[in-house]
Amino acid sequence: MNLLGLGAIPRLAKLISHEDKQIHMYATMAFGVMSTNSEVRKSMRQLNFLPSIIACLAPDDDVVVHELATLCLASMSIDFTSKVEIYEKGGMAPLIHLLSSPDPDVQKNSIECISNLVKDYVCRAALSEINGIFPVLSLLSSEYPVIQHLALQTLITISTDVESRKALCQIDGHENLLQVLDTPEFGDLHADTLHILSNCLEEAQNVTIIRDSGALEKFLVFVATSTYPEAQKHATSAITRSARSNSETRHIFHQEGLEKVLVMLLGINNDAIRIAACEAVSVMSEDEASKETFRTENGIVQVVPLLTSDNVEMKEAAALALANLTTANSSNASAVFDADGVEPLVKLLSEPGDGIVVNAAATITNLALQEPIRASIQNCGTMTAIIEPLKSNNPVVQSKAALVVASLACDANGRTELRNAGGLEPLVELLHSNNDEVRRNACWAVLVCGKDDPTTAELCKLGALEILQEINLSSNRKNSFSDAAVKRLLDHNTALKYCLTGYLSSADIIADGFYDPGWIKQGMKVLTLEEFSNQEMNQHRPILLINAKRTDGQQVAGLSVEEKLSEAPSVISNRFPSSKSYIKEKTSSKGKSRGKKEEEKQKEEQHQQKAEEEEKNKPWECPYDVLFDAYLSEVARNILPLPSTREQIVALATFVSDKMGGPLCKEKLHEFTWELHIADLKFELKSNVIPIGKIQKGIYYHRALLFKALADRLGIGCSLVRGKYTRAWNEVQLVDQPSQDIIGLFIPPTTYILDLMYQVGSLMRTDSPDAAYYESYTSCKITPCKCCKQLSWYLDNFEKRK
Repeated sequence: MNLLGLGAIPRLAKLISHEDKQIHMYATMAFGVMSTNSEVRKSMRQLNFLPSIIACLAPDDDVVVHELATLCLASMSIDFTSKVEIYEKGGMAPLIHLLSSPDPDVQKNSIECISNLVKDYVCRAALSEINGIFPVLSLLSSEYPVIQHLALQTLITISTDVESRKALCQIDGHENLLQVLDTPEFGDLHADTLHILSNCLEEAQNVTIIRDSGALEKFLVFVATSTYPEAQKHATSAITRSARSNSETRHIFHQEGLEKVLVMLLGINNDAIRIAACEAVSVMSEDEASKETFRTENGIVQVVPLLTSDNVEMKEAAALALANLTTANSSNASAVFDADGVEPLVKLLSEPGDGIVVNAAATITNLALQEPIRASIQNCGTMTAIIEPLKSNNPVVQSKAALVVASLACDANGRTELRNAGGLEPLVELLHSNNDEVRRNACWAVLVCGKDDPTTAELCKLGALEILQEINLSSNRKNSFSDAAVKRLLDHNTALKYCLTGYLSSADIIADGFYDPGWIKQGMKVLTLEEFSNQEMNQHRPILLINAKRTDGQQVAGLSVEEKLSEAPSVISNRFPSSKSYIKEKTSSKGKSRGKKEEEKQKEEQHQQKAEEEEKNKPWECPYDVLFDAYLSEVARNILPLPSTREQIVALATFVSDKMGGPLCKEKLHEFTWELHIADLKFELKSNVIPIGKIQKGIYYHRALLFKALADRLGIGCSLVRGKYTRAWNEVQLVDQPSQDIIGLFIPPTTYILDLMYQVGSLMRTDSPDAAYYESYTSCKITPCKCCKQLSWYLDNFEKRK
């Protein structure tokens, strides 16, 4: 520092190139020693002395000069600016030449300088171009450990470059490295040596070269048996990167028995090594042959226990390995199941890490493809555990969670658990996702869930149908499952299917609880029957109800038709909101009776409040239609025994027509005051919901609905088609009587439209003018708008009529 303060650095720099060899040597020595000081180096960088120092590396210079000049360059090469200047001034070549110097200090300083220089990409490329890799490799046989370590550090750096890796293997550099591994006394060099070889394996071309020389097998043995965990970890990670590059490399590794090595590494009690091994297993599992080998070598048995590790990275890596091992491989899935892997996988669904959840969900989906395993997965509460992943903000987690639902919801128990645990709501929310994969998998899950009526009803209540319809209207958002999901939901809910599509086939059976609110536009939410029942009475089209099922515990199955009809008024009135006013009026009239004492009045009031409270808290029940129930008994007794389907259809048509006001004259249809009759029923029931059995004056859509409902109970195949305004009709298929000359040939059935209004029981071919007339609404003398106005006026005057 004193010399620096006295300004000796510039003077010494001039003396480095002095003609006198003695002065030249001493100036170089002084410069070399002083360059080890950081403050001195700062001053040196301001001088243009490097050309003079590089000139000191000439072969004819003294060894002492070489030693101190290389020491100076090694010190200066720490700084990036000096690196570039040394390279640009031509310092690389003489430094490479001095690696073969007989003086170990010159070798040490030269390789140290080169080790610093190759950290720059340009210098790495230059080292390969001037054939400098081999002289560096030669230093591995040095008797001085420091030189060996510096050479290895240099090779580690240059092996990060693609071209340098290729050059290293082309000169059989891997042979020199294996010699180091074969030398027990070089044990402290093994970790760095494995590092270099691992880097070389990242090139598919190098893998082939190393394999052909027999070095790959030795390398894998060293990886499995090394006592240096860090080297094993790095080597395994390098193998993973190499195997990920292409299938050819994976095939080579498989031929060399990499799977056995990885299984051995999985048994080492070191988390870092086992994590790296799991990652390698997951990549190698892309090769089918490797999947089989991992199972036969008990690799799956080694991986499964890692799922319960306290190390988060370990659990994620193990779950990923199992996910890839079980993809499209039922044998491996069974092996995971046999190794008791189901329960820990289900528990991982509750882990906070997204990666763990994604991999566990993927594995569960693979396992669930086998029915026996699927039952075990369900018994572990998977549908409950998957709810939180469904609520995740991570699209990958959402997508995998939806797949789990789709794989497990094919069983009724799985759907029931998901429904009871509240999992349908987050699933429906995923239908809104802007991520194509999430939306697709959610549609798939909804499609699978819609296999039973309770789940379908809940999905529709949550708005799944409206969202799916909206998706199908968009060409960008629509997918292969969205349309199928809509059809599935509608197949299990005939009421929704009819109001949205206007059509029920013979396979769509109208069951108890069916209701018809009329046309509903695509994308609009369809209210439930309970929601319709709780609405205030309005002027809109009434909701027609089909329900012959009692829900209050009373038995009527053994009653005769006459007995059912006799109790109809009381039963119906007790099922509608008007029962509330009935109780209130009855109890209030008792409370107002004259002559009652004050105490009795208080008791009456308390009783009234209690009754009102019980009625208020009473769960909603679907209104029971005792008249429709009576119809079922009557048609079963009188129509079902008829010998042919044609006779049954005609008889049932007559029955429906009689119950709905009888045959009508086309010209006098406007005189048939069905609108006022419907309004009277709404007023009587204090509800927008009207049981079909209550309607005594019905037209097209009333009669067609009643016919379909009764025909389905009798086993008569017919469809229900909704037309415009008040039109609806039934289509039936019948085989016409064959003529003598075509007996024995197959005759396809003919589709007919059934007349329930005019020529009751008449069968009209669908392509006939009569059928077209029946389907149209032009014969109505009063326009639909006028009919609606009459009905609106009638409803507006309810209070006046009281």
